[in-house]
Amino acid sequence: MLFLVAALMLLGVVLGTVAHAPLDVTAGLAAVIVVWLAVFALRERLRRRHTSAH
Repeated sequence: MLFLVAALMLLGVVLGTVAHAPLDVTAGLAAVIVVWLAVFALRERLRRRHTSAH
């Protein structure tokens, strides 16, 4: 329960920061996160394909 409260507080801080940041900064950071997640997903897919083939 304490973890959930801490996560919600952190989410509130992050969303508050995004609300006050300029739109181009927010969009730039969002694009960086999307690229980071896409690279991670691609690496995981390739890794699982290699481990399942052996």
